[in-house]
Amino acid sequence: MARFGGLLATDLRDVTSDPAALDSTGFWAVAADFEGRLVCARFGDVRPDPVPAPVPGAWAGPDADQWTSSLDRAAYVAGVRRIREHIAAGEVYQANLCRVMSAPLPRPDLADVDALTALLARGNPAPFAGTIRLAAHGVEIATASPELFLRRDGRRVESGPIKGTGRTAADLLPKDHAENVMIVDLVRNDLGRVCATGSVTVPELCAVEEHPGLVHLVSTVSGELADGVGWPELLAATFPPGSVTGAPKSSALRIIEALETAPRGPYCGGIGWVDADRGTGELAVGIRTFWIDREAPGGPRLLFGTGAGITWGSDPDREWAETELKAARLLRVAAGRESIAPQGADHTTGRTAP
Repeated sequence: MARFGGLLATDLRDVTSDPAALDSTGFWAVAADFEGRLVCARFGDVRPDPVPAPVPGAWAGPDADQWTSSLDRAAYVAGVRRIREHIAAGEVYQANLCRVMSAPLPRPDLADVDALTALLARGNPAPFAGTIRLAAHGVEIATASPELFLRRDGRRVESGPIKGTGRTAADLLPKDHAENVMIVDLVRNDLGRVCATGSVTVPELCAVEEHPGLVHLVSTVSGELADGVGWPELLAATFPPGSVTGAPKSSALRIIEALETAPRGPYCGGIGWVDADRGTGELAVGIRTFWIDREAPGGPRLLFGTGAGITWGSDPDREWAETELKAARLLRVAAGRESIAPQGADHTTGRTAP
């Protein structure tokens, strides 16, 4: 099953790794790992069905003290310093440094990602929240992503990169604005590879957007796809998302591979839906995302990723604190500790699905 934008998709018909399927027919759930694995699942029944209220006992998650991180504080701070050395050498302007957290599932039989989605909808509502549950294919994802990777409506395509995070707008620094502008330029370049000449624009730059427990700077980049361009070409030009790699993207990816010690998986990938019949789709950047690994050594584990964009103006300790801020609320939700959304922060409805 899959759940996005107030729709529930069931009756699994096909599963493929071929992105050309997204230009065929039917409603597809899409999960693209940061490392490139793509799973597209076509469903036969798609109907309106809001995220249900959490059911007591339907989800058993790990307590906060059960989580371990692929990079501890010392390793992460050292990684930030190393990226600043790469910047000083002129190899990169910005790189996103991430760590993957994991914890054993106390009750694997009570580990339904759709039940976790119900908790997230109440405890950390997000505009691009969703679920994909394809256990037989190794895909069990619950996302509370606030970030648009790609929205497509016919030939029109849009991206909404996030760069810059603080507890409040007053916490945002000039470094955050510079970081956002750099990534906007990268996204413009990515879309420019597959959009009609002159059609790529930036309707919104560095808007402050509030989310539960924090604020982000969000920009919008849009364009008109060139003739002959479909989902395969669009994904090839833009993946992985620029906001979670860095600029230039090729240099940032080499640095990420050298510094990070665990694969990101669905974290920082693309998660969402495509309605091939209508020529529409919406993929989120896979941040604020949980996934289950049932084949992990020692038994099934729940995983979650967190990271920060590193520039020359980055303070290593502040960047570590940003990764902690991004994770704290979500880990409480996954433990069942935070199930009520703060007043005025209702992002549960999402951006419009078909």
